[in-house]
Amino acid sequence: MVRLLSIVADSVVDGPGLRTVIFFAGCPHRCRGCHNPSSWSPEAGTHYSTRDVIKWVKEIGSKRITLSGGEPFAQREALEQLVLVLRPDHEIYLYTGYRIEHLINDERACRILQKVDCLIDGPYMEQLHDTSLAIRGSTNQRILSAKQIEEYIKHR
Repeated sequence: MVRLLSIVADSVVDGPGLRTVIFFAGCPHRCRGCHNPSSWSPEAGTHYSTRDVIKWVKEIGSKRITLSGGEPFAQREALEQLVLVLRPDHEIYLYTGYRIEHLINDERACRILQKVDCLIDGPYMEQLHDTSLAIRGSTNQRILSAKQIEEYIKHR
């Protein structure tokens, strides 16, 4: 089971191209100036089976997926199930308020990271907000490719 706020088809702001965005509920970061504070509560949204989410994504038909929130890593088991099934056929971008240096200390997080094409890491910091940035909100957030992710994991 996974608790989601929503699944949005045809987003153009959460990565390159038209993307299906899966918004996870619950976020421990509670970043000041967050554009989605309704996502903070782990009780927000609705419970779905991961099977239903995968079916829904496949019905939408986009091969580009963005996992956002809230904080997807707050629901690691469901997140892992989703990326393991979606990865072979989908390009996956993943947003997290955690830094990759924190995540690579956890085996499940590493398995998840090895299945994503792009990681946008780091908390949103209102004082570093920059509207000129592509697919991120503040200058401290990094865009890491699959190759960069693999390097972090290899050198942990």
